[in-house]
Amino acid sequence: MAFDFHNNAATYFQFQFENAKKYVVPYVKEFVSLKEGTKVLEIGCGEAGVLKAFTELGCICTGIELHNSRLDDARALMKDELAAEKIQFINRNIYDIDTEKDLAYKYDLIILKDVIEHIPQQEEFMRRLQSFLAENGIVFFGFPPWQMPFGGHQQICKSKFLSLLPYYHLLPMPLYLGVLKLLGEHENTINELKEIKETGISIERFEKICVNEKFKIHQKTFYLINPNYEYKFGLKVRKQFAFIGSIPFVRNFFTTAVYYLIGK
Repeated sequence: MAFDFHNNAATYFQFQFENAKKYVVPYVKEFVSLKEGTKVLEIGCGEAGVLKAFTELGCICTGIELHNSRLDDARALMKDELAAEKIQFINRNIYDIDTEKDLAYKYDLIILKDVIEHIPQQEEFMRRLQSFLAENGIVFFGFPPWQMPFGGHQQICKSKFLSLLPYYHLLPMPLYLGVLKLLGEHENTINELKEIKETGISIERFEKICVNEKFKIHQKTFYLINPNYEYKFGLKVRKQFAFIGSIPFVRNFFTTAVYYLIGK
């Protein structure tokens, strides 16, 4: 049972914009001076609702998105910003971009919101990310730890039962795929959920990659109630209890989102 706003580009754009304006922008402002001309890149920008919150502040933005259909919506929804040259879009796989040839500059801020858990070969990706970043630039990550109740993104299932059932994405792969097929999920949905299971990332693995690729973690925040859930379910945002957040591995099961700011 995919949420209705996922099927309406304008509604989803507005949800992303309001969420970014209320939660992402203030979080980033603690380490990045967001002013006229600040260079901002979002990887996996979708309809560009997140970037709308930054163009409003005078930032010069770039959105990279693999799916051209979503960029068509972004271009329509951000037509004024495009005309004013406040934003540009690139329709390409992030691994196919040569930063020296394809980009005019390095970025003060790079945003990956609900994206890293979809990217394959995350170690290589983080290594490449260095080449996109200005010398004192910052990267924002927001993502659900893989082991959290809905870390498998099962909310995209057409079956209401499967879309609301927590933790079953942690089943061994053959059993997991068998359950999805048994309850009639479309092959495209099954393939998407299979890919997410293969690329889902935990708190510990993310932090290990940061260390290995020589990133410094400037700030991190764990959420018991994901800021997204304010818009999806009308729930009040809550940070994770400190004692749960301090327990490696266990915290992944009860933390619905994490925010990180990292730098070189």
